Amino acid sequence: MNKYIEMKDRHQKEFDNFPMKFAFSDKQFKESMEDLGLTEKDTDKIIAIGAGGFIRKTDFEAYKEMCERTIKEMQDAINEDKTGEGFIKDMFKYELANHEYCITYELDSTLDAVGLTIEEVNNSKALRHGLELARKEYLKQYEEEEDEEDEEEDM
Repeated sequence: MNKYIEMKDRHQKEFDNFPMKFAFSDKQFKESMEDLGLTEKDTDKIIAIGAGGFIRKTDFEAYKEMCERTIKEMQDAINEDKTGEGFIKDMFKYELANHEYCITYELDSTLDAVGLTIEEVNNSKALRHGLELARKEYLKQYEEEEDEEDEEEDM
């Protein structure tokens, strides 16, 4: 199993279960506040987390700890992959596919998704190697899938 996907899924589940809400209309805001056990007038008891999201102020420390822990776990997994042939390659391969690298051949969204810059990748032998392996594997897999689709169409 891809360790990156396992970690990503575990982190997503934790975020999904955290008492945070997102609202983009007055109705959604009122319903979300009620879900948090507040009234729509209790705006002094919430804090914005960006992108229309908010949490209770009393949950802020737990939210901050969760964010810091997930970032640290990711960084630790990257640091433990000394060659780039394990976690790093899996991470890049997943995000290359997720951001349709086969169409754009752009790395920006892939690197954004993993919180890295091109400079950080270029300054790390393991990251550079892992990215190159992931690109080769991903593009080869994509080409094979395209060839299979072409063969099916020819039948």
